Amino acid sequence: MTAQTSTAGNRLRSILRVADLGRFGMIILLIIVLMGVVALVGAKENRVEVILASFLATLFSVATPLTLGALSGIYCERAGVVNIAIEGLMLGAAFFGFLASIYLKQAGVSDQASLWLGVAAAVLTGALFALLHAVLSITFKVDQIISGTVINILAIGITGYLNRQLFFQGQVPHAPGVLPVIHIPFLADLPVFGKIFQQQPIAITAVLLVAVTHFVLFYTPWGLHTRAVGEHPKAADTVGINVYFVRYANVLIGGMIAGLGGAYFTLESVPSFEPLMTNGRGFISLAAMIFGNWSPFGAWAATLLFGAAQALQINLQYYST
Repeated sequence: MTAQTSTAGNRLRSILRVADLGRFGMIILLIIVLMGVVALVGAKENRVEVILASFLATLFSVATPLTLGALSGIYCERAGVVNIAIEGLMLGAAFFGFLASIYLKQAGVSDQASLWLGVAAAVLTGALFALLHAVLSITFKVDQIISGTVINILAIGITGYLNRQLFFQGQVPHAPGVLPVIHIPFLADLPVFGKIFQQQPIAITAVLLVAVTHFVLFYTPWGLHTRAVGEHPKAADTVGINVYFVRYANVLIGGMIAGLGGAYFTLESVPSFEPLMTNGRGFISLAAMIFGNWSPFGAWAATLLFGAAQALQINLQYYST
């Protein structure tokens, strides 16, 4: 009976993964269709290669923070912790990562080193905000939605206040710039699609983390423990899994990934900070996670679809004027 149940469970998991890959393929097909629409609309005013390169650049620019936010949510929710604080984690990380980079530059650290240390500060900030969420929701059993809302409000308040105090009272220090673009050899020289292989470090890391997260969740003992804790914590505890440790660890991992997403805004996209600059992307990340069925590749496909939709809007608006 046990062997039959185990076989059925394995078969079900395989079916679910095939379904996730099918969803991924359908979304990629839809994105290709959107690219075709943009190419047709703008063909009279520009070369198709230029149009598609612009489309792809916008797509990945929009998708990068969404991908990291969605992965953050997957780690948390697979362990049974609802995390709507991703918006706050990203906003706080964007501010403190930027703050660290400009003051390190003032202290005489080189531009590149200050940028990378700023990324580290952003990741640490995400982890600290996530730790607060973990303490409130796991240890003190505060309603997870309320805890996440509190952190979002806290991040808005802290970053807004410190931004006014530090940057509006005097001259704003010069930022060290943004992280450099990495050209992947040979692939970056491809016509049209070469733009995909000309990305900055955080964008590349986001794609790598999709594959890493999929492997960790579905092919390692840690992933099995995480899913067991998320689906049936009492049963997991019965077989000796430390439910509290697994949940804390996954929330902290999710916080660090969200922190990396926050670093994208101020250290890779634009070398400045604006209040509320995340502009709801944490909540869009949650939507992508749900749309992707809590699967790394499914969520990534959803973020690419959101990016394609925004790229479509920008291009259609440009070519219709």
